[in-house]
Amino acid sequence: MKELYHGSVEVVKHPEIRKANRTLDYGEGFYLTTSYEQAEGWVRRKFKGDISVGHVNIYTYDEELEKCLKVLAFEVADEEWLDFVMANRTKRGFEHDYDIVKGPVANDRVYASFSLYEAGLIDKQELISELKTYRLVNQILIHTERALSCIKWVGTREINK
Repeated sequence: MKELYHGSVEVVKHPEIRKANRTLDYGEGFYLTTSYEQAEGWVRRKFKGDISVGHVNIYTYDEELEKCLKVLAFEVADEEWLDFVMANRTKRGFEHDYDIVKGPVANDRVYASFSLYEAGLIDKQELISELKTYRLVNQILIHTERALSCIKWVGTREINK
């Protein structure tokens, strides 16, 4: 069992697979990370207006349960990862059938580089070379109801503005 984190303005004892109101790296679902700092950063980005309290929700993750699921795991930000992220972010109606997707998370600096790639100002290999200079943390997408059985909420840490 390993510990995973989800940053939110809410306590999320019972995660759900929700439709996103924007495009996301790995598609719709419930996003987690192995990095507490990353989850806390997700919370702090939501501090706007009256929102001044958030939560890093903590889950245990049973990797044994995922053995019967369809899992896509990217070890690094390579061409296959880039194609998958770009398909999720730019292809209208793109869907995949993975229960869980794991790999690097693209941060704001990475998206600036993605924009250059989309505009044709740099090619795929230049983008991948640039990505190798970034310290990318990870994200884990729970994409299906079946995959939710791999995680169990164990608590939360309150984060204040």
